[in-house]
Amino acid sequence: MPDPRFFQQAVDALSVDELAARIGGEVVRGGDRSVSAVAPLAAAGAADVAFLGDKRFIASLAETRAACVILPEFAVERAPAETALIVSREAQAAWARTALLFHHPLTLDAAIDPAAATEDDTVVLEPGVVLGQGVRIGRGTRVGANTVIGPGVQIGRDCQIGSNVTIGFALIGDRVRLYAGARIGEAGFGAAGSSIGPVDIPQLGRVILQDGVTVGANSCIDRGAYDDTVIGENTKIDNLVMIGHNCVIGRNVLMAAHTGISGSVTVGDNVMFGGRAGVGDHISIGTGARVAAGAGVLADIPPGETWSGYPAKPLRQSLREAIWLAKQAAGKARS
Repeated sequence: MPDPRFFQQAVDALSVDELAARIGGEVVRGGDRSVSAVAPLAAAGAADVAFLGDKRFIASLAETRAACVILPEFAVERAPAETALIVSREAQAAWARTALLFHHPLTLDAAIDPAAATEDDTVVLEPGVVLGQGVRIGRGTRVGANTVIGPGVQIGRDCQIGSNVTIGFALIGDRVRLYAGARIGEAGFGAAGSSIGPVDIPQLGRVILQDGVTVGANSCIDRGAYDDTVIGENTKIDNLVMIGHNCVIGRNVLMAAHTGISGSVTVGDNVMFGGRAGVGDHISIGTGARVAAGAGVLADIPPGETWSGYPAKPLRQSLREAIWLAKQAAGKARS
């Protein structure tokens, strides 16, 4: 279930028949079963709707505990016998519509009295700060001018929040620094194809910034699609860095400016990224690894290794290939 500090239940429950009528799809079985939330296949429970959109996850379908699964016709026989099923040619888009039915993000309808959000008078709110319902700010924290903090956000002690920052759907630890213009908790980039064009996939997760994290000016950290985006203790993020949804970044990581991390990337502790490094989605980078400036990472990096180039490769291999290519180009130029 999405965190109620950030999302409200829009519809209490629907039968599977009612749901199929609203989102499109054919009920195979279990039309009278009641459902009230959405979740991924692996995490879904007895009242949840999940979906299967890719053959790669067929093994998870057999083990799911979801009340209902939206799936393509080819997968029906692989689903547990007790699970209600809705067949759809656009299963992910249908699941996205389901999420929109059940879960609405809380909005900043009205600002609250700052005194209701702060621990004591050591908290400083500069002019123009806006706080949503349920915000809590710890002792010794300073919030810069014109910063907007959305409903339910929790901020720890001795933090420094710059001016014109926006924070939503986030839990922030102690001694965190967010520089001017940082965007924390915006919706991650996700869209599902459908007969009427791309459908936005609701982003129902959070951002968790652990103690001692620094986020540079105008950097963006997206909230998770369902699970959380997590930044580990004492990680330092430079200006103009992008971190996509569902990423889990370890402790003491350093990211130089213009680094871009795609969704669902896992980064171990003590990893270093040079400027303008880019990482593809669902990549794992091991503890102590280094990614050179401008590298484009399209494969997992083992712990302790240094990779460079595009596509990124172990440093020595990348340098040998670059030298060989330079020699070939020079030879052709002489001839």
